[in-house]
Parts: sequence; C-alpha cells; structure tokens
Amino acid sequence: MGSKILGVIAVALTVFGLAGCARAANSCEGLADLKLPHVTITEAKLVAKPPIAAPGQMAIPTYCRVLATARPTGDSDIRIEVAIPEGEAWNGRYLQVGNGGFAGTIPEHSILTGVAAGYATAGTDDGHQSAIGTDARWALGHPEKVIDFGYRALKETTDAAKVIIAAHAERAPAFSYFLGCSDGGREALMEAQRYPDDFNGVVAGDPANHWTHLLAGAAWNAQALNATPASAIPAAKLKALEAAALKACGDQDGVIENPLACHFDPGAIRCDGADTDQCLTADQVAAARKIYAGARNPRTGARILAGYSPGGEDEPGGWLAWITGPAEGITDRALLSAFAHNFFAYMMFADPNYDIRKLDLDTDVRTADARFAPILNAYDPDLAAFRRHGGKLIQFHGWADPAIPAGDSIDYFNLVQARMGDTQAFYRLFLAPGMLHCGGGRGPNAVNAPALAAITGWVEKGEAPARLTIAKYVDNDPQKPLERTRPLCAFPNLATWDKKGDQDRAESYLCKTPRKPE
Repeated sequence: MGSKILGVIAVALTVFGLAGCARAANSCEGLADLKLPHVTITEAKLVAKPPIAAPGQMAIPTYCRVLATARPTGDSDIRIEVAIPEGEAWNGRYLQVGNGGFAGTIPEHSILTGVAAGYATAGTDDGHQSAIGTDARWALGHPEKVIDFGYRALKETTDAAKVIIAAHAERAPAFSYFLGCSDGGREALMEAQRYPDDFNGVVAGDPANHWTHLLAGAAWNAQALNATPASAIPAAKLKALEAAALKACGDQDGVIENPLACHFDPGAIRCDGADTDQCLTADQVAAARKIYAGARNPRTGARILAGYSPGGEDEPGGWLAWITGPAEGITDRALLSAFAHNFFAYMMFADPNYDIRKLDLDTDVRTADARFAPILNAYDPDLAAFRRHGGKLIQFHGWADPAIPAGDSIDYFNLVQARMGDTQAFYRLFLAPGMLHCGGGRGPNAVNAPALAAITGWVEKGEAPARLTIAKYVDNDPQKPLERTRPLCAFPNLATWDKKGDQDRAESYLCKTPRKPE
C-alpha cells in the first residue's frame, strides 16, 4: 500500500509540475509556493487547536488551512478552502463537502465538522461570491459561471485539494468521500454521475438534483397560492393544516411514519361557515391540494415534480419558510419562490423583473430542460461507471421536507433501478419520517454523522448498511440532550413490488417485517 500511495503522489506532483517543490511545500506555509494549472494559492497557514469553550462544542485539532482560487476560464472565480488536520489527527481520508442554495460562500462550518472528525476536508463557493443563498444575479450574462456552479467548481476543488493534501502530507488520501445536502446533495449525485472515479463513497442528502423541475415546481406552488386573491394560505392556518394531517396519519410522537399510505385531503378542514384560523376556504383547499399533488404539465398531465408529503406544515423551517411565505408578497418572500425567481429571471430569461406566476409549465419547462438540465441537473440514472469504479452511494431524504419533495428521491431511485436493476450492492436510499429539509422537524433528523460512518464502513470494510440509526435532540440542537433515536431501513427495490405492495414497502423501510404482495 505504501509504495502505491507514493506512486500516486509522484504522478500527481509530475502532472501538476510540483516535483521540484514537494519537500519545501511539506510545511503548511510552504504550500503557498505550489504551482497548479489555473489555480492560485492565496493563503496557507497553520490554525492552532482552539480551546474547548463549552460542552458539545466541536473538538477541532490543529490544522493547515489553504485558500485558493481557480480560474479555468476567463470568467471563472472559484474560491476553494482545504483544511488538513496535522499529524496523527488526520485519519488518512479526504472529505469534500457540498454547498447549499445558489452557494456563493465557502461552507466553513461543514469543513470544520469534517476536520473535527479527522478528515482532510475541502469545499468551494461554486464559482461566485454572494452572502444570499437565493441570489443568482451573478449568473446574468455569465454562462461560464453557470457551468462553474453546475459542476466545474466541484472538479476544480477535487483535483486541487487532492494535490494540496498529498504535497503537505507526502501521501495521498487512502479514501475519498463526498457529503452534501440540498444543493450539496445535487453536487454529490453530480460527482457520482459526471466524475465517477473521483470518490469511493458519496452521501447525497435531500438532493436538489432535479434542478430545473424543482424550480418549475416552485413556480407551480406560487401559481397555486396566487390562483385567486383568496388562495394564499396565511401563516396562522398552517397549525390547523398540520394538526389535521397528523390526526389523519400521525403516530404518538406526532410523526407521519408512512406517507406512502397517508391519503390526507386538506378538504377535511374546509370552512363550513365563517373563515377562521381553524379552517381553509375553498380557494385555500384548492391551493393546498395542488401543493400536495405536485406539479403537472397542463397540456399532457405528465408529472413535473413529486408532491410534498404532509406532516411538517407548521414546524419551524416548514411551509411558512419554504412554500407559503407571508400572506402578502408571497411570490418573492417564500424561499422556494425566491429560488425560482432567481433561476428563471437571471439564468433563463435574463429579465430581473420576471414573474414566476407567468411561467408556462409546458413550453418553458421544456426549454429549461433543453438549456440547463445538462449543466445543473444530476438526474442521469446511468451509474454504471460509478459502480464499476467500486463507488458506494447513500442517499437520504426527510419525508416532511418542505423544500424538495421526498418523492423526487424515490422517483430518481426508481429510474436508476429501471436502468440498472437491483442497486443494493452499491446504492441505497433512506427516508426519515418527520424530518424537514436536511434536518429539523418532529422526527429524528441528525443524519450526516451516521451516514458518513455508514459510507466509510461500506467502502472500507464491505459493511453494506441495512439501516441507519439517527438521533433527535432537544430543540433539534446537537448540543442539547438526546431525546430519542430511531433506525431507518434501506428503501427496497421498487421493481420487486407491484402497486398492491405500497403498505408492504412502507413496512420494509420502517424496519418492520415486510409481507410479499400476493
């Protein structure tokens, strides 16, 4: 193993023209002298181990922090950070962490979390700078930056980080992993699809990998909530809506364990008389039904995006934040509407004043797919190259996610299995009841750490994860006491079940003994 790793480093140093400076670069500060193609090291310094200020705070070791800028095109400005634990604090592995939203900042907290766990960790701002995650103004008139955001910044980060790590440690990482949620989940699947040889293991959480359809679905929601002047669902009514959903399908913890078998109709709380906060008007019922049903092509009826599962409507970080927004200004103040506006206004139509309520969910979606799906979507079901490389993939999704419907992860999982057959040997999907977007919610929702541990065990020891055990902390704060845990079982191969098997499939992924459909 030692000679093989040294051979990898020698090749890397030769390719990047570093053989002459490898010894000098072995110190952290010496990494500033590295010469990489179209990559400039802007800072390399040792960060001393900080004192532990409070119980529960991350124990971060002394690490080497390297900042770099990659400019593969004349309009590229990709900022990269690499953090390498010093000495024996490094576990010999590389971890690349994903971003969120439209990115614009380096995911510093995720990088430090990786360092605290012993990984040499890297992340990127995806090629542009903005402190607002919903902001895509940077894309207007900058097609190369859109490509950087879509996938190129990921590759630039991977290639630069691996050489920087090898130059500093004088050995290449033994294993490489990618972990991301939301847009980071899209990035994780992009890595498996576009760069199948770069990572041994990939964890994709609540992925926005159906990017063009996700934002068309956001426009669908905005159109439903603005169909009439009375369609908007005020914040005060979300409590009644969630209570009705939980009454119909919830368990003793206030969690809908099995959304596949839950057929909640918001018409159950239609106002019979006066309009109050305890009921929905007819127009509001119609809007809620469209949100639960999911976006459809108005001409063909074909599904654009899966619908949202009930159960997290009134939670902090639920529908108010992502879907409904305040009753006034609804199309530009809910997060999904803001994302959709920024995508269609600045990337697709080059019109800062574009109104997503006017989006044609037939022709405009087809145009978006033709122009941007090859750049932004990570929905290719052909993972054969990743499987041949020996890659392992864990995907997880919160059932009550109000940002990206969990059903879209099932749809992608189905597509992969339709293309490749049973994926259990290399790709598994886990669904978390009651979990919101990448965390939060009524159910256990601390997924990243057990998923990373599971992917590491799968890659390095061949221990395929039949289940993940995830935790819920008081107030969903990992620094507070543990409230409870629960197992998540791998979602079954849907090709082996017919339509009669919905309940059995649900029991299977809920870690109950499934019955084969007759």
